[in-house]
Amino acid sequence: MNPWVVTVVISLATFMEVLDTSIANVSLSHIAGGLAAGLDESTWVLTTYLVANAVMMPISGWLSTIFGTKRFYMTCVAVFTASSLLCGMAPSLNWLIAFRLIQGIGGAGMAPVVQAMLADIFPPEKRGMAFSVYGLSVVFAPAIGPTLGGWITDNYSWHWIFLINVPVGIISLMLTAVLVSEPEAAKVERARVFRNGLRIDWIGFFLAVVGIGCLELFVDRGERSDWFSSPAILTAAIIAGISLLTLVFWEIRQKEPIVDIPLLKLPSFLASFVTMFFMGFILFGTTALLPQFLEQLLGYTAQQAGLALTAGGVFLMFMMPLVGGVLIPKFPAKYLVAVGLVILAASLFNMTRFNLGISFDMAVQARIFQVAGIALIFAPITQAAYNGLPPGKNNNASALINLARNLGGSIGIAVCSTIIARRGQFHQARIVEHVSAFDTETQSALVHLKAMLPHDPSSLQPLRYIYGEVQRQAGMLSYIDAFWLMGILTLLVLPLAFLLRQSHGRSDAPVGH
Repeated sequence: MNPWVVTVVISLATFMEVLDTSIANVSLSHIAGGLAAGLDESTWVLTTYLVANAVMMPISGWLSTIFGTKRFYMTCVAVFTASSLLCGMAPSLNWLIAFRLIQGIGGAGMAPVVQAMLADIFPPEKRGMAFSVYGLSVVFAPAIGPTLGGWITDNYSWHWIFLINVPVGIISLMLTAVLVSEPEAAKVERARVFRNGLRIDWIGFFLAVVGIGCLELFVDRGERSDWFSSPAILTAAIIAGISLLTLVFWEIRQKEPIVDIPLLKLPSFLASFVTMFFMGFILFGTTALLPQFLEQLLGYTAQQAGLALTAGGVFLMFMMPLVGGVLIPKFPAKYLVAVGLVILAASLFNMTRFNLGISFDMAVQARIFQVAGIALIFAPITQAAYNGLPPGKNNNASALINLARNLGGSIGIAVCSTIIARRGQFHQARIVEHVSAFDTETQSALVHLKAMLPHDPSSLQPLRYIYGEVQRQAGMLSYIDAFWLMGILTLLVLPLAFLLRQSHGRSDAPVGH
């Protein structure tokens, strides 16, 4: 079994799964129109997938140990592929939502299992390059998702954003069946579990499903429902808080926890977990913000806005192998992550200088600057998460690390969307305070606009123009606020980088060599 062939093969389907978290975003209006549904109803196509994905991800490590890593991975790919076909053929919105639920369940286990397999197959000193190759699928996919989804929808139909997964999934299944073997470390851990007697942590399972499911609902639907003013959102938040707090206290007392909370007692793993959470927060937050900024305030088309993200993704394709193949073998992970966080923070502070007159090139350069920091963080932080783990814990660790990234992404998008909405209203109110009909500058501007604009007997056209400009300026300031927040959060995470454990050329868990 060539480990590099395995890396490419098992990363293929993971790319499609991560792509599906963002590819449908720009197609919601087409889906709603095609299935005779309202736009707000169609957003459940996104929510259902994210909830199912988040619920299953933390228990995927336990499931892969019980059923076998290869078998569980192939089952996930098969479920994901079959449900993608059903999504593309869905006759109504309700059926599409149901199939997206199944798709989210199937996709949830793919990324954690791939990471765990790479940690089992490669010794610590070679994991950096392996995680860099894998990282391309995880970081590049959400960058091109909206662009690809928009192009497919415009040129074909929304059905193909799901059907495109089918041939890729089939090819991945065939290659996995022929080329991938069960890692020796996974066999050893599975044998140990069954030798000691299989115990199913049903209480932990229930608490994880309810807690994480309600948390994802709260995060994804909160802004649309005006957060705590909605009884449903308030209830979801309370249930999530109680369930997750109970889950922590329950799991730390279990010998075979279904969600391995005790791993967070390890300083290096905890640092990796928290840093990965904020990586997801910033990566998905900016991936959502930048296209909105370019489209809503600068008038770019969806395709033009998508190209700005894609340019960063292309740069990432060159950076990740450089980091994995050259930098990780030479420098400790903590220094690479620290430098990456500084670059990422600097890129976000640079975005606070955006204005309504920036060019497309400036937007692309800002994204590339940001991606340079992300590339220095992702593979080293992933590698460091597995250093010093107790034997047989790779599956459980992978589930938690991927959960951190996905939850961070969901919360990042929700927080950024709330900032744009609320701070936009705040800035609009402040700007309007300085725009008065009795102000000489305002009167002068109205006279100037009346002379420039086509004749309008009602004299409302200049006022509409001024109000539109006030909205644009307020929106610009709200985006700047969001960039400031993410930059400050990045700097606050910086001290955690120095808690990361460095590999010393040996495996801390059994590996198959």
